[in-house]
Amino acid sequence: MSQAKIFYTLTDEAPMLATHSFLPIVKAFTKPAAIEISVPDISLSGRILANFPEVLTEDQRIPDYLAELGQLATQPEANIIKLPNISASVPQLEEAIAELQAQGYQLPDYPAEPKNNEEKSINARYAKVLGSAVNPVLREGNSDRRAPKSVKDYAKANPHRMGTWTADSRTEVAHMTEGDFYGTETSVTAENAGKFRIVFYAQDGSEKVLKNYAPLQAGEIIDSSVMNISALKSFVETAMARAKSSDVLLSAHLKATMMKISDPIIFGAIVETYFKDVFEKYKDTFAGLDINPNFGLATLFEKISGNAQETEIKADIEKAIENGPRIAMVNSDQGITNFHVSSDIIVDASMAALVRGGGKMWNKDGKEEDTVCIIPDRTYAGFYDAIVQDMKKNGAIDPRTFGTVPNVGLMAQKAEEYGSHDKTFQITGSGTVKVEDENGNVLLQQNVQNGDIFRMCQVKDAPIQDWVKLAVNRARLSDTPAIFWLDKRRAHDAQMIKKVEKYLQDHDLTGLYIRIMDVKDAMLETLKRGREGKDTISVSGNVLRDYLTDMFPILELGTSAKMLSIVPLMNGGGLFETGAGGSAPKHIEQFIEEGYLRWDSLGEFLALQASLEHLAQTQDNSKAQILADALDAANAKFLQNDKSPARKLGGLDNRGSHFYLAMYWAEALASQTADTDLAATFKPVADAMKSNEQKINDELIAAQGKAQEIGGYYRPDTAKTYAAMRPSATLNTIVDGI
Repeated sequence: MSQAKIFYTLTDEAPMLATHSFLPIVKAFTKPAAIEISVPDISLSGRILANFPEVLTEDQRIPDYLAELGQLATQPEANIIKLPNISASVPQLEEAIAELQAQGYQLPDYPAEPKNNEEKSINARYAKVLGSAVNPVLREGNSDRRAPKSVKDYAKANPHRMGTWTADSRTEVAHMTEGDFYGTETSVTAENAGKFRIVFYAQDGSEKVLKNYAPLQAGEIIDSSVMNISALKSFVETAMARAKSSDVLLSAHLKATMMKISDPIIFGAIVETYFKDVFEKYKDTFAGLDINPNFGLATLFEKISGNAQETEIKADIEKAIENGPRIAMVNSDQGITNFHVSSDIIVDASMAALVRGGGKMWNKDGKEEDTVCIIPDRTYAGFYDAIVQDMKKNGAIDPRTFGTVPNVGLMAQKAEEYGSHDKTFQITGSGTVKVEDENGNVLLQQNVQNGDIFRMCQVKDAPIQDWVKLAVNRARLSDTPAIFWLDKRRAHDAQMIKKVEKYLQDHDLTGLYIRIMDVKDAMLETLKRGREGKDTISVSGNVLRDYLTDMFPILELGTSAKMLSIVPLMNGGGLFETGAGGSAPKHIEQFIEEGYLRWDSLGEFLALQASLEHLAQTQDNSKAQILADALDAANAKFLQNDKSPARKLGGLDNRGSHFYLAMYWAEALASQTADTDLAATFKPVADAMKSNEQKINDELIAAQGKAQEIGGYYRPDTAKTYAAMRPSATLNTIVDGI
């Protein structure tokens, strides 16, 4: 039997910890099927080190695994399991660099505002690892994300707690009415292949090339839009007054990781507007300390520490909070506000939690309150406004009866990567930004003022065709209506609608319910159907895909980590994603403090099953199919017996859930009759695990309740982490003996 290979990515935080427990099981169980498990390091620290080989010693250097995987994703043999990774904000990047430097890696500091060519070069290299740096490289296909039937059935039988919505809830979504990306967006479809560049023509007659010539494909949709910074700050003042007069919390909800250039600036504008008096009073001091509001209060507090004016500044910040609307909290116990760090307020996670919680967020006393949600740009604010209004009118959904909302998402070949690429800029000066072809023809243009954010986006034609095909196939295979979430009043979506209508004609739609609806109407129709127990496939662009695949899973299942996420790569390979990682930071912090990991690895179990099935089908590996079928049975038993991590210390944690998955998997393999060799291999394994069940549980639980020393947060020591995540000698002996 020829050797097959699955690439199982090593990432960050809680998923990284879980990998150190689950991976030895995966390697042991797949070895009899001649499957090699390769573990490329695409963690934040790994990506940093891969970008600076010349400053590292020979034994410190690691390959650029992300680039290698990106190349692999274009090949038919690709089989990649992708776990959640850190989409780094600048504060996270700086923390990771500091940790690596302390571990002996001679990395340069991150120059946030480079002063010379050397610093500009260093800044550009670090920029490669900021924000959503991984996903655009690997996603050479569109997304098929859904809750498996076994997961959905379990959620209905064991519903999670939902907050109570009332008609008099004062929670609302505040958005701009002019000067935002939505209002300024222009879009065209390229008729011919060629090149484009982005140039800023200033009013003083100067010119600056923001992006030099890059390829443009025939049939490609391109957009440009601008966020007017003055209009943004004026809007924030209005939202503050609204929250103050309504006597509710004020909260900001952005996506400063994926939209790594635009949204941190928007976040900074919100912070600077709220603390306007503070920033004006200490303008010179803040300039001397290199304080940037885009990095939030956490960095501000760090930089004023020890300064002669520290006490005075903190007092004025407290005074501003007392006089302004109350700020929603990320962590009331630690005094961490919604304005501390931009990466703490990721809109897809924060708004889904708010909707599940009855429209509430936490105040400084740890009590729940209504809130005015600042989501400045109308492009997606309507998504959240529609669901808030529906909840006020109809109350919270009932997870016991609600239908399911799978998603088919457009994301192949960096489709709709707003803000996480090299086509977003904050403009210095006033003038015009033009997108020109190689012949000087103006494709798009925007008038801009000092401080405005300009962004451009591309969506190639082939991914759109593939997206439409995937949506039609999913609708037919599951006999489920599908709705394309596209807003005809939005310039980009108007171009998309033309293509969708064209490519739908390539398919037999007989008996299928497929519609194109504005975002608000699609939300209301999907909720209406869901409340009636009916399923609806959401077909959406890249950013909405993120929002949809957090919102509905969190409402339906209580978490987005239990979703099956398959990316059929356009050249025949498979990418299998393991759910969202929004809770990963809290879980690793708890593990380091008390040796208890609440992270649920069900997403990994589901992805592995799909990966094995894909491998069996593409490489004619019958043993891989048996492993996949047995794992499917194990997953069902895992859910039936509720072996996900418990909520409290002293119960089953992530490591215990891995043990039960392994035992159920071994039992299923031992009892199957299609392959006697596999059955004979796993019969003693299953027997040993069953007979030692209590002993293994005791060893795993005995490891809880004490602080863990793993040698780092971003780049922990491998041996220490394996020791912490594999504390049962009995289980290790069984697994390693396969």
